[in-house]
Amino acid sequence: MLDLALANLLSPIVLSFVLGVGAALARSDLSVPEAVAKGISIYLLFAIGFKGGVSLAEHGIDLTLGLSLLAGVVLSFILPLIGFVVLRVLSGMSRTDAAAVAGHYGSISIVTFVAATTVLVDAGISSEGYMVAVAAAMEAPAILAALWLISKGSDETDMSADLWREILLNGSIVLLLGAFAIGIATGSDGLARIESFIVSPFQGVLCIFLLDMGLIAGRGLRQAGVLDRGAIAFGLLMPLIGAAAGLIAALVIGLSTGGTMLLMTLSASASYIAVPAAMRVAVPQANPSIYLTLSLAVTFPFNLVLGIPLYLTIAQTLVGS
Repeated sequence: MLDLALANLLSPIVLSFVLGVGAALARSDLSVPEAVAKGISIYLLFAIGFKGGVSLAEHGIDLTLGLSLLAGVVLSFILPLIGFVVLRVLSGMSRTDAAAVAGHYGSISIVTFVAATTVLVDAGISSEGYMVAVAAAMEAPAILAALWLISKGSDETDMSADLWREILLNGSIVLLLGAFAIGIATGSDGLARIESFIVSPFQGVLCIFLLDMGLIAGRGLRQAGVLDRGAIAFGLLMPLIGAAAGLIAALVIGLSTGGTMLLMTLSASASYIAVPAAMRVAVPQANPSIYLTLSLAVTFPFNLVLGIPLYLTIAQTLVGS
């Protein structure tokens, strides 16, 4: 487990984030142009959604898949609501920032998910192959939940039809779900046609994205008190709450040991791709330094070092080896 944690923490993706943080703390003039950053965000959202749709098309439809997707969607929407309440209790964060942070904890971390699948392969434990589709399905509901929480800050008790339309047609959600639908419709043949664009460059583009995220987080760290003790406590506590919710859902559905561990990991992780990209566009007033620092500097390493081994142990104990 220690070797796995070190391997992931020393990966190009994480080190790109570290480079951005270090450059910002050193007050370097390194920056990623805004237009480039938006273009990268669009690419990543499309790639994640498309590959998830292809995975679903390859598996086909059955009851367990349907229940797993439903569980992922429900968890993705409910966990931000729980996280919002917990964060408001633990921290003095504003409603907008708290909602933006909470949205990250209903979504998922691709690197954490990949690390979890690596652990399963090394342990010789199989899992449901469509869990990547569940991962893709858990992006949009969390964004929707965060926007809904922000909207409830007004004096209105009900969301108007116009506000629902604005949320449901948010560009990030439309792109993610649209790419997911395209992936389902075109399947593996469609993926083969654009594989050189959608698969091979993904990790490299992600490195540039995290470099930009690191620059933003590093600039925030230069500000005194960007994270108070309550926020840090939330970053360590929320993964455990999410994992517990994922465990309950997996046991109800009847997933395998590997599938249970992966659903726990998905529920415990925090987004650093889709939700930050969406928040930058939809909620520019939210402080990126807060939600990025919590997701990448607190929850991400916690899951790699302690979370994944814990989730696997629990899954093996309750479901079997």
